[in-house]
Amino acid sequence: MTRCVAVAVSGGRDSMALLHCLARAAQPQAVEVWALHVHHGLQVQADEWAALVERTCRRWAGKGMPLRFAMQRLPGKPARGQSVEAWARAGRYRALTAMARDAGCAMVALAHHRADQAETFLLQALRGGGAAGLASMPASAVRDGITWVRPWLDQSREAIDAYVRSHRIRYVDDASNADPRFARNRLRLEVMPALLAAFPDAERALADAALRAAHARALIDEVSRDDLAQVCEANALVLARWLRLSTVRQRECLRAWLAPHGARGVTEVLLDRLALELPRTKPARWLLEGGELRRYRGRATVVVPLTTPVPHWPCAAALHGVGMHDVPGTAASLCVGKSRGHGIPQALLRNAQWRARQGAEQFQRAIATPPRSLKKQFQAAGVPAWSRDAPLLVSADGQLLFVPGLGTDARALAAPGQPRVSLEWVAGR
Repeated sequence: MTRCVAVAVSGGRDSMALLHCLARAAQPQAVEVWALHVHHGLQVQADEWAALVERTCRRWAGKGMPLRFAMQRLPGKPARGQSVEAWARAGRYRALTAMARDAGCAMVALAHHRADQAETFLLQALRGGGAAGLASMPASAVRDGITWVRPWLDQSREAIDAYVRSHRIRYVDDASNADPRFARNRLRLEVMPALLAAFPDAERALADAALRAAHARALIDEVSRDDLAQVCEANALVLARWLRLSTVRQRECLRAWLAPHGARGVTEVLLDRLALELPRTKPARWLLEGGELRRYRGRATVVVPLTTPVPHWPCAAALHGVGMHDVPGTAASLCVGKSRGHGIPQALLRNAQWRARQGAEQFQRAIATPPRSLKKQFQAAGVPAWSRDAPLLVSADGQLLFVPGLGTDARALAAPGQPRVSLEWVAGR
């Protein structure tokens, strides 16, 4: 397989210089370099920029550089009220990822340099960013299976200018870079010149501060991972253990716990609220951008809303053989396994159905114990109210077989010598 690396190339000075530099370095190494261009369609000159990048790649390839070109246009346009910068950034990332995968490149190089890093640090500081924000842009990061690198993050703009002049590299000037409506442009054009006039080494000092913030963030993440291992059980946060942490570690542990659960938009305001309200005891819910945080009996869990439509009940269970079987209307599965211990007769699963609760069901938890209402059994087992609406598994003649959160009804257990299977509820979130 041909080894390759990709470069995100806008056609501007920095990315064209990086493309030339990497192509020269790759030439004796038998490494193919892909120039990935994203056509945003936001400016009338966009076609000219794409043509320049493609034409330059052909010219340099004719001189022996191992260069190939790929382009993707962004579909649609920003929605009403949507930030143009945010729309373009998200679309650009998706397009670069897709093109890199199509080319077989596991690495994409970005042309950000030291001045970009200093500006990012200042913008994050002005927005009240914490360690993660102040860390600014990492030199290397893996996202969606692609390694994104910034090899020039410690290079000055002046050094890149000198490289461009030395090799007579053609590039385009994006007129939007002078538009004062964008915060970064105002910072670059108005604030940084004054700051550098007063403090000539400000650019390097700010970039160094970003690096120290990155080290601090890495340490915080490491401590949070250790804390999570101590305070979590089966994806639930055990609040009594969590409360033994210091206030600062509680907050960072909570941030780290919420992140991989699909819960987006974890703001400082939300963390302040949760730090105050989570230690209470009554059942409670908090809405998150990507789900819902729930507290019940000293544990906190995150639930992501189900997008699968709820079927009409009753619904055929179709439990044909051992294995995992999707449960309609839920994100869960029912695991049917061979059993040498307690289990239900395999014959009862023929034509079994999932049925919604009707309100009069009784469940027997163990042999020689009396059947009790589902409500009382749920309370005894500590099943929260919001987890009691999962469908019930019943046999073809209506016998209750299995209740999510409680297990198999003891009245359905197989007699000695009967072929039997075990049933286990496997949550999907």
